[in-house]
Amino acid sequence: MEYRSIGKSGLQVSAVGLGCMGMSEFYEPRSRDDAESIRVIQNYLDLGGNFLDTADAYGMGRNEELVGRALAGRREGVILATKFALVRDPKNGAFVGVRGDASYVKACCDASLARLKVDHIDLYYQHRVDPATPIEETVGAMADLVKAGKVRHLGLSEAAPETIRRAAKVHPIAALQTEYSLWTRDPESTVLPTVRELGIGFIAYSPLGRGFLTGRFRSIEELPEDDYRRHSPRFQGENFAKNLQLVARVEALAKAKACTPSQLALAWVLAQGRDIIPIPGTKRLAYLEDNMSGAKVTLSADELREIDDILPAGRAVGDRYHPQGMLMVNG
Repeated sequence: MEYRSIGKSGLQVSAVGLGCMGMSEFYEPRSRDDAESIRVIQNYLDLGGNFLDTADAYGMGRNEELVGRALAGRREGVILATKFALVRDPKNGAFVGVRGDASYVKACCDASLARLKVDHIDLYYQHRVDPATPIEETVGAMADLVKAGKVRHLGLSEAAPETIRRAAKVHPIAALQTEYSLWTRDPESTVLPTVRELGIGFIAYSPLGRGFLTGRFRSIEELPEDDYRRHSPRFQGENFAKNLQLVARVEALAKAKACTPSQLALAWVLAQGRDIIPIPGTKRLAYLEDNMSGAKVTLSADELREIDDILPAGRAVGDRYHPQGMLMVNG
């Protein structure tokens, strides 16, 4: 397994991380199987992976509890990342806002430590930027957690360049997590240049386009009625059909390369710079092994140019979130 550094933090992580969100919520939720998910996490570690990503919002804490159970007796050497900020209604799970005030930050951290059953978090992100709280207050509270030994390094997610700069003046920011893939190349214009200038690592979530780039889906009807993606603009109506044409091009390239579409998509993200670490998510062992092998696929300069011609920035059809969700990105 190849290992990469997260910015200037000193953290060394496997080139392919593991996003744990879908194990507890959002993607095909009726197929949730905690025992299988724990096997996935432990097999990921057995294969040389060491970078796990979760959040307090995933499953309203259930995902952190799941990761904690999987890590029992295996904490050493694992780089554990989690997040706070998204507020959910405890009765129905609805997303009701974003908080970054100091008291909330510290309460969330203590709750996450308890669910994860660990004494520290390696990388603690603000999941979304709170427009009502100055980023200086939020990061100041996060910095207090570092001083207290509860957190080792700080991160932001879906933050705008100016927000990142302001945050970095309060305390070193190790990582910025944002969606990035062959069909979500928005960060290339301003976010990636900013974090590279500041020496901040870039963590790419949804590097497989929420599963679309794997070629698994041929129609929206293949997704369960309670699957989050049914409400994602890129999965709806004509957008689905047009984006499926892009996947066909990815599949053709993958076939010529003798790899799977997933591996090609991950290889492309990895090829965009050694400061980028993708964190594909899965809850199935077969897909885990396929994803991990993506780190072994190398793309030549000619192949990268060909991919860029087929899938330039902005080629995917539809926003990546519904309108309310789009208000919370690039904050």
